[in-house]
Amino acid sequence: MSPVLAGVLQLLALMAALALAYVPLGNYMARVYSSTTHWRVEKWIYKGIGANPDAEMRWPAYLRGVLAFSLIGVLFLYALQRLQGVLPGSLGFASIEADQAFNTAVSFVTNTNWQSYYGEQAMGHVVQTAGLAVQNFVSAAVGIAVAVALVRGFARSRTGELGNFWVDLVRGVTRVLVPIAAVAAVVLAACGVIQNFSGIHGVGQFMGGSQEWNGGAVASQEAIKELGTNGGGYFNANSAHPFENPTPFTNLFEIFLILLIPFSLTRTFGVMVGSGKQGYAILVTMATIWLGFTALMMWTEFAHHGPALDLAGGATEGKEVRFGIGASSIFAVATTLTSTGAVDSFHSSFTGLGGGITMLGMMLGEIAPGGVGSGLYGMLVMAVIAVFIAGLMVGRTPEYLGKKIGTREIKFAACYILVTPALVLIFTTAAMALPTPGNSMTNSGAHGFSEILYAYTSAANNNGSAFAGLNADTQWFNTTLGITMLLGRFLPMVFVLALAGSLAQQKPVPVTTGTLRTDKPLFTGLLVGAVLIITGLTYFPALALGPLAEGLA
Repeated sequence: MSPVLAGVLQLLALMAALALAYVPLGNYMARVYSSTTHWRVEKWIYKGIGANPDAEMRWPAYLRGVLAFSLIGVLFLYALQRLQGVLPGSLGFASIEADQAFNTAVSFVTNTNWQSYYGEQAMGHVVQTAGLAVQNFVSAAVGIAVAVALVRGFARSRTGELGNFWVDLVRGVTRVLVPIAAVAAVVLAACGVIQNFSGIHGVGQFMGGSQEWNGGAVASQEAIKELGTNGGGYFNANSAHPFENPTPFTNLFEIFLILLIPFSLTRTFGVMVGSGKQGYAILVTMATIWLGFTALMMWTEFAHHGPALDLAGGATEGKEVRFGIGASSIFAVATTLTSTGAVDSFHSSFTGLGGGITMLGMMLGEIAPGGVGSGLYGMLVMAVIAVFIAGLMVGRTPEYLGKKIGTREIKFAACYILVTPALVLIFTTAAMALPTPGNSMTNSGAHGFSEILYAYTSAANNNGSAFAGLNADTQWFNTTLGITMLLGRFLPMVFVLALAGSLAQQKPVPVTTGTLRTDKPLFTGLLVGAVLIITGLTYFPALALGPLAEGLA
């Protein structure tokens, strides 16, 4: 079987699996976030944290809950790393340095999972399981909670109440993430992913000598790492490591986990707003971009640019031979169009245009389908922008889902789409202008610039993947990337929740003959165009200096 055909068949199998899970999972999540009953274990949690699960919150209170919980998470994870040297199960590893502990704590709390360290050489069992794995669950649940709050803003009227953050958080963990991750962990362990708490031990090599490896609860962390679109690997090689991703089946299964909840949340959205067609419109928009990027990535990586590549069947550098070019291309697009950051190949070794595609996927705002929660609320903000553009074209006040998009709403949406580009471009410019960050680049010219641009794009969009040629374990990068991750995660949430509160206060607007039908192919095409054009206008100069210049050279 040719490598191209193998890649296409894997893509078709992935699409079929996602289609089978779409309706049942989407409906289930809609019931989870609409239910008025509480499980007993959830009541215990509410009592323990002093939360009233039956109290509704307006958007400022909801935001305070998000920020307070996340701040506690950062402080706890930072302290855990700083104390690692005296904790049991540390495997003899020393405590993490202050700047790297700050970067890692922020990274996992913001669902970024950027790693400037070698996982198997730095983190013991306690930090990995009690710290990093726990944040994989709760940071994902925070993203879903904010998305659900925005959906309620569209669904409700004449009220500023968006639900209860603590209820949404707890249910996201207990009813959605934990059950699916438990099943996924069993599947991964059955397929060869390790799950143990062994210490460091020597392993013989084929050519003589030995190498030291440590075990870990990898299958359970790998499951939530992909399901929660987190991305942080137990080992430095991430999902290219055979302990994390041993076979072509596990590779495809992990891609399925990455895309499962983000795509299914569009069904949840449709059910909660009372129109399945609206959910399908958002789904088609996301799927169109995802399939387009996947096809383009496979084309660039299979293209033959010389005798060596012709003999190899494509651009094989940096690709894991167990998976091949097709599977690596599908994984690369899935992980950069979501806020995952897991990798089964090394993006710095992709062709110039291939590396540019991974960057552009993040620059879109990771909305096709995006991270758990963040992809849905990002696409809904873009839908607000698209409706506003359509209103300008016909000279009519724009409406979306029965809500007028006025000056207040468009200001919140505009601020949302400007935050991450500002962070990326400002910090990239500073890093290129100052001598110290520039010394971290192992490549010069266009590829060196791409390494810096990729790093801040990944941090600001809470992705976490990287071009491997950049040494990011320095005070400058640990600090500035940490700041970028914090602002890139929580500033957009401020504007999303403010938008949700503003929408929830409105009374419904009746549909008339002049209302733009947002459940039709015309709107889907408009939304795809708005996403690509806004991103293209924002980032094209930077892309022209980096991946485009390299790819065309």
